[in-house]
Amino acid sequence: MLQSIILGAVQGLCEFLPVSSSGHLALFQVFMGFGGNMLTFDILLHFATLLAVILYFWRDIWQILREWFGGWTGRRRSGWSYGWAVIIASFITAVIGLGLKSTAEKFSQNVILVGAGEIFTGIILVLIPVLSSSRRNSSLLKTAIFVGIAQGIAVLPGVSRSGMSIAMGLFMGLGMSEAFRFSFLISIPAVLGATLLECVKFLKSGGAVFLPEGYIVAAVVAFVLGLASLVLMRRIASAKNWAYFGVYCLAVGLAVIFLS
Repeated sequence: MLQSIILGAVQGLCEFLPVSSSGHLALFQVFMGFGGNMLTFDILLHFATLLAVILYFWRDIWQILREWFGGWTGRRRSGWSYGWAVIIASFITAVIGLGLKSTAEKFSQNVILVGAGEIFTGIILVLIPVLSSSRRNSSLLKTAIFVGIAQGIAVLPGVSRSGMSIAMGLFMGLGMSEAFRFSFLISIPAVLGATLLECVKFLKSGGAVFLPEGYIVAAVVAFVLGLASLVLMRRIASAKNWAYFGVYCLAVGLAVIFLS
């Protein structure tokens, strides 16, 4: 029970920080002695923080949905193009994510590979100030394609989803606030899709999926802390601050590899 609560807290605190919550979960699971494939438990915790994203961005979600559906029959507003951008980015993420799914499962059980992912994330985050100062004037469609690719690669443990997608958004020309918003909006279809796949897997396997004791409590903890960290992250997000997270990821990755 205590281990599950700790993992829920790790997910809630790390999900909205660019430090790779999946990487931290994998490291904590290894060091705390959890055996077997923990991917289903990870998906459950990600779903809990997804609910925090939906609650936080519900006004944006409602506006985009209203204007996207309204665009089929009436005047096409900003939500029409934005909705298509989310769909395109999510489709590309799904293709890449499904292709890397088995690799991600193997990586999550190898501490050295998770550490390497953290180092890769750290390098990207350190470069964010450079990326934000050398923006490209790209179309929303092109931005969606490249951000979708970045999010798909982040299925690998240790590679931060928010860090990769926000860095790519900045590089393609989005401002920090809009890159932050787009990054978390496109996370909704990705996590929902992953959750659905795990549910199908659970039903086909006859319930032979590993879920530790206290997993419901862990999900609640992840939701509450996730919502709190999302509010905090929105307030402190800036290109300069993200470089500090990069240094942290580099330190974690190097320490993990060295200790292993």
